[in-house]
Amino acid sequence: EVDWFSLASILFLLMFAPLIVYYFIMSCDQYQCSLTDPLIDLLTGNKHLSDIWNKTPTLTYRAASIYTLWVAFQMLLYLFIPDFCHKFLPGYVGGVQEGAVTPAGVVNKYEINGLQAWIITHVLWFANAYYFHWFSPTIIFDNWIPLLWCANVLGYAVSTFAMIKSYFFPTNAEDCKFTGNFFYDYMMGIEFNPRIGKWFDFKLFFNGRPGIVAWTLINLSYAAKQQELYGQVTNSMILVNVLQGIYVLDFFWNEAWYLKTIDICHDHFGWYLGWGDCVWLPYLYTLQGLYLVYHPVQLYTANAIGILMLGLIGYYIFRMTNHQKDLFRRTNGNCKIWGKKPEYIECSYMSVDGTKYYSKLMTSGFWGWARHFNYTGDLMGSLAYCLTCGFEHILPYFYIVYMTILLTHRCIRDEHRCFSKYGKDWKRYTAAVPYRLIPGIF
Repeated sequence: EVDWFSLASILFLLMFAPLIVYYFIMSCDQYQCSLTDPLIDLLTGNKHLSDIWNKTPTLTYRAASIYTLWVAFQMLLYLFIPDFCHKFLPGYVGGVQEGAVTPAGVVNKYEINGLQAWIITHVLWFANAYYFHWFSPTIIFDNWIPLLWCANVLGYAVSTFAMIKSYFFPTNAEDCKFTGNFFYDYMMGIEFNPRIGKWFDFKLFFNGRPGIVAWTLINLSYAAKQQELYGQVTNSMILVNVLQGIYVLDFFWNEAWYLKTIDICHDHFGWYLGWGDCVWLPYLYTLQGLYLVYHPVQLYTANAIGILMLGLIGYYIFRMTNHQKDLFRRTNGNCKIWGKKPEYIECSYMSVDGTKYYSKLMTSGFWGWARHFNYTGDLMGSLAYCLTCGFEHILPYFYIVYMTILLTHRCIRDEHRCFSKYGKDWKRYTAAVPYRLIPGIF
């Protein structure tokens, strides 16, 4: 059953999320990244909506060709080149890996080769930039709005296909969730793990490729444009590329771990993931680099070092918190966290087929400080990205505002799910670890 607040939120996102993306990108293209000037122009009658729309670049054959080749290339790397990185990179887990148990008791297998795809893609990018010269390194920036229309086409197409598929040929009917509300089902998804064939998993592909592989390429294109326009790349642009590059590389290095996170373990595949990964992520997660093309910021050395340290400390907290949980899970608690045997609360739950399972919720290390301390590190890194842009405009700070809302919502949603799953055992856990994000505060 879908409550009225959830339905209202979903309708709002379906109607306005695409407009929000367009508004941000248009503001940079036509108003030098000012979020207020377009509204002022419209309210004062200086411009009409038709004037702004007519000035917006349209879909082009070139952009459609670029985007089609990009998605096809990422599908090729995903489906037809088995991972070889795990054979020579110590500590990297790639190749065929098992995911978490689904609500219906199914354990899916995945070909983990995202790091390999990222490396191949970027080697070819730099080879082109410095040797082949098939296309300009600024190609992404130069076609940014036409590519937006292509990304929307793919996002809506894959979301619609996933919904149709869930009705007529679901991968696993027992893992489908029908609410009877069309908008909720379209937004949040019906199928848990929609697949075509044995290996093409919609969730894994669209969560990681093409959006996150493109993230670092988009930033590199912004840096190339800055070099073209101003004859230099500012230290703020370098910081954005480095800090977000670390995040992206971390994602692919730990792609096997990602199979145990909320996106894969709990979310069904609908518009929220399909359109979000195709449009929202590559366009709004890269706003800092886009802003710095229009407003190059050369930071004082002390400020640059401070921002770098904030980003690195945030990353350390994010990574070590997740590492502690992963180590605890892999060893079933037979490990050491901060030099001591970890403490935990043992819980039990039932799957839909009636099988009883047991879990352990750790209360040691960073997980004894707060229930979602990995999100705290993530927010520190997000703030560092934004601070590289200075304080002249609010647009670059959309990311930290959005991430705060997103991760706080995830905290609440995850805890509601855990309470439903574990019941009184979850109450014992929250009593042992009373804070969500910030120890002593929240």
